[in-house]
Parts: sequence; structure tokens; C-alpha cells
Amino acid sequence: MTQKVLLITPPFTQLNTPYPATAYLKGFLNTKSIQSFQCDLGIETILALFSAGGLTSLFEAIEGKSIELTPNAQRIFNLRSRYIQTIDQVIALLQGKNPLLAHLICNGDYLPEASRFDTTEDLEWAFGSMGMHDKAKHLATLYLEDLSDLIQEAVDPHFGFSRYAERLGRSAATFDEINEALLEDDGFIDHLLLTLLREKIESAKPTLIAFSVPFPGNLYCALKCGQWIKKHFPDLKIVMGGGFANTELRSLSDPGVFNYLDFITLDDGEAPFLNLIQYLDGNRIKTDLKRTFAMEDGKVVYLNGSVLKDFSQVETGTPDYSDLLLDRYLSVIEIANPMHRLWSDGRWNKLTLAHGCYWGRCTFCDTSLDYIGRYEPNTVQLLCNRIEEIIRQTGEIGFHFVDEAAPPALMKALALEIIRRKITVVWWTNIRFEKSFTYDLCFLLKESGCIAVSGGLEVASDRLLGIINKGVSVARVARVADNFTRAGIMVHAYLMYGFPTQTAQETIDSLEVVRQLFKTGVVQSGFWHLFAMTAHSPIGLNPAQFKVKIENTNPGTFANNDMIHSDPTGANHELFSEGLRKSLFNFMHGIGFDIPLSDWFDFKVPRTSVIPDLILQTINNEEYEEVSSSVKIIWLGSNPSIRYFTKKKKNQSFEMAELIFPNKKRNLSILVKQDQGRWLMEQIPRISVSNPIHTTFGELENLFEEHTKGDFILFWNSPALKQMRINGLLML
Repeated sequence: MTQKVLLITPPFTQLNTPYPATAYLKGFLNTKSIQSFQCDLGIETILALFSAGGLTSLFEAIEGKSIELTPNAQRIFNLRSRYIQTIDQVIALLQGKNPLLAHLICNGDYLPEASRFDTTEDLEWAFGSMGMHDKAKHLATLYLEDLSDLIQEAVDPHFGFSRYAERLGRSAATFDEINEALLEDDGFIDHLLLTLLREKIESAKPTLIAFSVPFPGNLYCALKCGQWIKKHFPDLKIVMGGGFANTELRSLSDPGVFNYLDFITLDDGEAPFLNLIQYLDGNRIKTDLKRTFAMEDGKVVYLNGSVLKDFSQVETGTPDYSDLLLDRYLSVIEIANPMHRLWSDGRWNKLTLAHGCYWGRCTFCDTSLDYIGRYEPNTVQLLCNRIEEIIRQTGEIGFHFVDEAAPPALMKALALEIIRRKITVVWWTNIRFEKSFTYDLCFLLKESGCIAVSGGLEVASDRLLGIINKGVSVARVARVADNFTRAGIMVHAYLMYGFPTQTAQETIDSLEVVRQLFKTGVVQSGFWHLFAMTAHSPIGLNPAQFKVKIENTNPGTFANNDMIHSDPTGANHELFSEGLRKSLFNFMHGIGFDIPLSDWFDFKVPRTSVIPDLILQTINNEEYEEVSSSVKIIWLGSNPSIRYFTKKKKNQSFEMAELIFPNKKRNLSILVKQDQGRWLMEQIPRISVSNPIHTTFGELENLFEEHTKGDFILFWNSPALKQMRINGLLML
């Protein structure tokens, strides 16, 4: 019998778009003609909860508890009829279905308000007079967060929109605490979740259920579902995979988790899942499974006898988003920053340009694991085919390329292919701030639909960037960020503090660098992360090399990834958390640049040693690099018309040519000598983006000097060619 598979993302990941793992796996199963269905129980649970019926049940449950509420929670409870009356319309607004409600919300007397509205920024300043719809979405988000606060206080302390019971799953060295929580009576959220689970099982009638658990905050709900399935559908087999298992459960020995599951797979899921289906169909013996944990004789065993290789990117198929409720996700705006909001606003199709990381050397990263260490890029033809197929399938043109670091050469090739195929697409991705991202490349990426990039500045200290082996410097980050910003692409910086041996001086200096990056406008968004030491990173594998002391030397029987450590030579890093967070929040809103750095902290900090205009000097003093003869010349503009005429000046005549290029906004007109004009007209088809055969700078130089007898370098730097450079004549 061929298995019938139900792929499930358990609560909670994102409100605005589905996590892509089940879509990837469904796309692969399609290539093997294996029937599968998928669902995102996270968004479906949210929609069941935040509805008139769901809130009615919620308030009844709170009333039945007879508990003493804080004044804020009591206010929300007292306004319960107003919340029940407005919730369905607010959800519809966040789904993009009734935009006219924005008028009522922005008038200020439609939504009930509790404490989340107390810290509302100047919304007119943040959104402007033309941003009414965004302002309404922001207010609606605060409204939902008020309700979330009530739920956490009165019903379920584990609740969170993008994670659930995360504390239970994070660094759970043993299974005991999670198991105790699972054995408690089902809570209010559990009932909603399990009702939906029953509906999915009864509708799909699967024989195998697969949970993708990307984060610690998805673990509890996956196991709660497994618990319910074991009780009510004991014949169903249950498998779990995803990012949490891949990083946390590689040394699993605690059998308790198998009271809720039958199998756990590691790393890329396609080959292990196919082998598991073959085993359940009776076509493979159990010992020949691939990267799979199971139970035998009361003990956890790791089964990896399969000789099946992992599937290449070509073989995995196009992600399939069917079955998912794509028109019911919620676009929320937590803060007004236009770059920061991309993580919560808009429905983004997720794709990967390349498997693994092309750099793969950062000392804090899980470089020893497959998802980082095995680098395999896709072809641009395959990527564009999948982009076009997903657009047809979903009706959505937004794409988030979820690479660890998108390869610049592949990004360039992809952008050229998107432009050649005339695909309308909006996309963003994660990068390394490396020298390959010249202004010309950034311009090309913007023309292909790129609106934003995020990348790791990390500690913003050249000494520590060297220890991290990031392969970039503060100056390089500033110049690359400036290139993206000048091209019209937003930049988000991942920031890190607390790296081993980092001193208080280096933390303050890093903050000063960040302040200057925001003040000069080359970075628009950022987020500080406290350094976390993982077992599979170079620093976790060789802690003594980085002067770190490991505190939890005995590995646990369940999750083993985060390593408790001390930094004998560095600062007390956690002291800086609130000051770094608060200052960055202000910088992202364009304020606070003139506040002394010491004012962000409630303890004494050193004065910065960074000069006040370091970043400005850096971006204004770009290093000169001689043009390589092998660089490709690409023209993104249109084909011109040409007019020949004679220009007279001081009794002298000059044979001239005017080339007129139609542009989207206005025509570009350039004047050159007549022989140069004829030559340029002949070269436009050769260097046009539509021509798949690229012409190099050296080839153009030879052709120019052969046909015009002039100096190509002088011509290239002439005012006419500079105008073309500004309008899409690129060196790539």
C-alpha cells in the first residue's frame, strides 16, 4: 500500500506567510507520485481563536475561572463585547479583504484600547498622511497584542503569536519538563488546536503524519498533537523532522519522546522520508532507513543503513503551496520601520537559491551540519521556472529567498534571467556584506525586483570580525550597505554582542558604529542578538581556542545544542541588553542620534574610541579599483533612435550624433561624435541585457579603438557615457 501523507506545521511560526518546509516536501512527493496533503495549524488556530466565536469562548473560559486580573487584563475583559463585535472585521482587514475599515480605525474610536496603545509612537510621523492603511494595520496589530497579553495572563502563559511554549523546547537537556506539561489537562489553546487536527485527519484520511518543527516554539504543539493522535488514531504513524531536530536532537537518547512520535528524521527530509514510506509500505527493512531515530526494545536507536544519496536541488521538485489557506494569512505591522516589517507584513513565497552556505566559515555558525556545510547552488533556469510556476499557483509575486547567504554570482545571474524573461517579481534575501556587491550589481538587483537585503554585521568590530572569520570588515560593510541603499534597496543588519573576549569598550564602540550607520542612512533596520554558543559550530567544537569555558559538560539525553558557557576574559554581556535594544529602536525610527551613548545604559560605560565621522569618511573615500578587461558590460535600457547633425562653433563644424533612449519616466538624450554614435548604435544589441552572450570591457575597448581610432578609456569616462552609466549601463 502506498502511504497517504498529511504534512503539518504545528503552531506557531508566522502570521503573514506559511513556513515553507511542508511545501518543499509536498513538491518532492509530487515527483514520486505520492499523495500528500498539508496544513498550517498555526494560522488556522489563530483564526479560530481570533474570531467572534473564539473570543466568546475565551471570555467565557476566563469568567469561569474566577481569577483576579491585573487592571490591564480586567479592562480588556470589561470591553469583551466590543472585542467580540470588532474582531472579525479587524482580521479581514489584516487579510487585505476590507480596506475601507482603515477609515474607522484611524478615526481612533473604533478599536478598544488597552496597554499596548500606551506606547504608541507619533503615527502621523511614522506613516505620514498617505499611510492610512498601514497605520490601521499597525493599530490592529496593537489590538491583537492586547488580546495576547490577556491570554497569557488569564488562560495560557505559553501563548505567543510566532512561538508557543518556546521556553519548554529551548535547551531542554532532558525530556522531563516537556513531558510534565504534556501530561497536564488540555488547555484552551489545546482544545482549539486538537479540534482542527481532528478535522484534518478525518478529511485527509492519512496513513502517515509528518510534523515539521523548525523552532523550539513548535515542539510542544507537535507533541500535543502526537499525544492526541496516539490516543484517538493509534494506527497512524507519526514522524517529526525540521530545524529543531536537526540542531537539537542529534544525540537523542531519551525514549520519552517516542510516547508521542514513532520516528524522528535529521537534515534534508526528502531521502529519509522516502525511505520511511518505503519501509511502511513493506519495501525496505527498518535498519535501512536514513538518518532516522526510532524505538527498539525500549531504547532509542539511530537507523542509517540506507545507501540512497540526498536528492539534488534539481530532483526535489517545485515547492507546492496548495492546500494552504494563502488568502487568510495576516499582514501585521509591529513597528513602522519599512525594512523591519518585511518579516511580518506581506505574503512571501519562500525559495532557496542554493543549499548550504557558499562561505561556511563563520565560527559561531553550525558549519559542521549539512544545512550549512553542503553547498549546492540551483541553476537560474530552474529557479526562474519555479518562480513562474509558484506565481501561477499562488497568484503572489513576492519571494523571500531564505538562503543562509545568497551567493552574489548566482544573484547576478538570477537577476539577469528575471529581466530577460520579463518576470514581475518582488524579492529579498540574506547576504554577506562582501566586495562583490558593487553599486552596479546592486542596481541590477533592484531592476530585477529586489527591495531589501539582510546581512550579518555581527559585532561591528574588526578584531572580533576577524575571530568570527566573517570575511568582512566594518569599512566593507559600510561601503556595501551604501551601494545597496543608493541603488534603492533597504538594508537590515544582524548585530551580535557577547562574543567571547568582547570587552565593554568593544561593545560601546560597536554601538557607535551602528549609530553612525543609521545616521548616515546606509542601514535602515537591525536587530541585536546575544551570542549563543552551539554544539555544532567551530567555537562549540573547540571552545578552548576561543578562551571559553563550558559549564554544561555533561550532554543531556534530549536536546543538545545551546552550550552554557562563561567568558573569563570578556565583559558581563547581559548588562548591555536593554541599552542596546532601546538605542537601536530609536535609531530605526530616525531619532536619538545625538543622545550620548552612556545615556542608553543605567550603569557606567566607557567612552567610545570611534571617531565621530568614521562611517561618513569610509563611504566618501571609496577605494579606487582599476577596471578589469574581463568585466561584463550590460545595458538595461531600451534601444535608441539616432539623429545626425552638424554643430557649428567659432567657424568650426563638428559632425555629431544624438542618441535618444526612451525611458520609463523621461527620455535619455546623449550627444557624441558621429563616428562614436554609429559605433555605439552597433554595440547596443551586443551589450543589451536580452543578449545571453555577454561582451567584456576589453572586447568593447578593442572594437572601439579599431573602428573609431579613439581612446576608449576617455570615451568611457565622457559625460555622455556617464549619463548612460547612471541609467543602466553596468559593469558586472
